[in-house]
Amino acid sequence: MHRPRARPVRRRRAGRRSRRGATPSFPAPGRSMRVWRALRRAAASSSSSSSFPADGKPRRRAWETSLSPLERVRRLLPPEEAAAVARGAAAAALEPPQARPEKEEEEEEVPLVAPRQALVGAAGPRSGPFRAGELALAAVPRKNNWTLKVLCRLAAETVLSSPSGLLPHRDIIGQLPGQVLRTSAGKRLLLRRPSLDEYVLLMPRGATIAYPKDISALLMMMDLHPGDTVLETGSGSGAMSLFLSRAVGPTGRVLSYEIREDHHNLAKKNYRHWRSAWQIGHTDEWPDNVEFILKDISAAAADLKSVTLDAVVLDMLDPQCALPVVHPSLKQGGVCAVYLANITQVIDLLDRIRSCKLPFLCERIIEVTHRSWSVLPAKLKHNKSSHMVGTQENIEEPPQNEYEEIHIQDEAVLKESEYNESLSAAAETNHSVPYIARPSHWQEAHSAFLTKLRKFGPLLS
Repeated sequence: MHRPRARPVRRRRAGRRSRRGATPSFPAPGRSMRVWRALRRAAASSSSSSSFPADGKPRRRAWETSLSPLERVRRLLPPEEAAAVARGAAAAALEPPQARPEKEEEEEEVPLVAPRQALVGAAGPRSGPFRAGELALAAVPRKNNWTLKVLCRLAAETVLSSPSGLLPHRDIIGQLPGQVLRTSAGKRLLLRRPSLDEYVLLMPRGATIAYPKDISALLMMMDLHPGDTVLETGSGSGAMSLFLSRAVGPTGRVLSYEIREDHHNLAKKNYRHWRSAWQIGHTDEWPDNVEFILKDISAAAADLKSVTLDAVVLDMLDPQCALPVVHPSLKQGGVCAVYLANITQVIDLLDRIRSCKLPFLCERIIEVTHRSWSVLPAKLKHNKSSHMVGTQENIEEPPQNEYEEIHIQDEAVLKESEYNESLSAAAETNHSVPYIARPSHWQEAHSAFLTKLRKFGPLLS
């Protein structure tokens, strides 16, 4: 009587476990498959009545909530691009089978983010290889981890001369930027297009230029926008004029006054060389929006009467002489940024503003300093890098006596620093690469004081 009662209980428990999601174990394979199919049909029939709740929307089961890769990508895209992807997928599903392979090959070439990339590319991307007439910058490695930069204008019959050897320009023309080439002496050179700050530092100069770190701070002070009109006093070598030209854009205007003829001609030449090289190496055109004027700013009051200035930048020995001339044309609330080398010049400027009762308020006086760091692998004897001692995963472990000799050499070179000795000890146990991090020997120290003056209106009655 006991055995017939126990069998239905075990069957009932097995069925309950199968409905909960656990896989029941049955002795016979054929019988287990039939029972499993019967349970699936019973679950489907029982859940069909409850698939539509009171709100009228069907419930999604656990196996129905997984998303396809296309749906996951579609949720990350903006609504317009997601709708475009959905329309493309629906159109592909309605195509006949014989036309789908060609369509799929075309869609492989165009990624899902093609509209966004097209908007980025419309801003004027750079063309591919170097061409004759544009500027190229060669990075020459030197001793003690120094890098020498050589700027040249490419010509088919010219040769690039560097301390690492000679390299004909015809070997550079047609190559992509970022390519490493070898000179006649077998040394390697990295060729690329120069940025604007690199061109400013390497271009011919007569007067001392305003350094890019200071120019960037001056541009933030003036808060320039495309279409603004800016006055510059002291063209110098043309460094500030180039940055102002890019800041105001094609619809803006830059008036650059210079009293010395040699500086005036050099600034025009550097500006013209950069524009011509830009047009060759880029698809867009650098704006021709700088007007170089050879004239003393103190005698230009009549020329500025019909001009409304959004900002003024003064780079001259006595900027207080130019303030009475430029302030009537500067709009109310506009900024006058002054570039001065000595703090005594700043004091003279503020004293002139106070004594002459000029409508300028001094908001900031700053200097910009950068601190460069060197993070390099530790050097062994004979100028060999410690990364030659690889990890255990990629090379075999060297013999014990050979590694001890390398470690002794490493300690002989780096024994003056406890930090380097700890790195060497870590390298011995883990076979890792020890690094040295320290401030660079050459630091960009003080270059100028930047003064921000803002024009204000009279008091209201």
